[in-house]
Amino acid sequence: MIKAENITLNYGELKVLKGVNLHIKEGEFVSIIGSSGAGKTTLLQILGTLENPNSGSVWINNTDITKLSDKNLSIFRNENIGFVFQFHNLLVEFTALENVCLPAFIKGENRKKVEQRALKLLKLLNIENRKEHKPNELSGGEQQRVAVARSLINNPKIILADEPSGNLDSKNAKDLHNLLLKLNKELNQTIVVVTHNKNLANITSRKLEIKDGII
Repeated sequence: MIKAENITLNYGELKVLKGVNLHIKEGEFVSIIGSSGAGKTTLLQILGTLENPNSGSVWINNTDITKLSDKNLSIFRNENIGFVFQFHNLLVEFTALENVCLPAFIKGENRKKVEQRALKLLKLLNIENRKEHKPNELSGGEQQRVAVARSLINNPKIILADEPSGNLDSKNAKDLHNLLLKLNKELNQTIVVVTHNKNLANITSRKLEIKDGII
């Protein structure tokens, strides 16, 4: 599903990634761990097509994403990758339902069909009763569930999550961890998370630790 070969990335004289190789199979739930500044988020951004490596190749579902044009890369990202961030990144002027629908609207799908799919996701995540509420009317845990639903709206091949529970209290963090595990077990969703949270790392099927720019 995901294969990275000899990924390097430098910021000026600072060498962040020094030849990362990894292989993640379809349906795996993998955590990327390591000390602060080790390059975890940088690697996740490269896997998510948000940043380009200095060298190496990244394959997702048999496509070498490092060879795609900017336009094709945007299309590929929208159709194949769902993102969950620490701070949700919900648009404050839109309702929960509208936030979930946005990636599919960008894709150009039929509004009615998208909303029906979004409602099913909100129900799956036990937040359908908050569909008309805007982000500032939702708790942190509710906002993160909306963000997870948004990441799933285009039926992505993979979900990439960067410290998804880092901004949540212990109860909401545990609920989110259980939710991610449910998505992996029941939907066979491939999930890659960057995390400092040991509880989250421990429920993943495999841990990849970055040390000194390599795994």
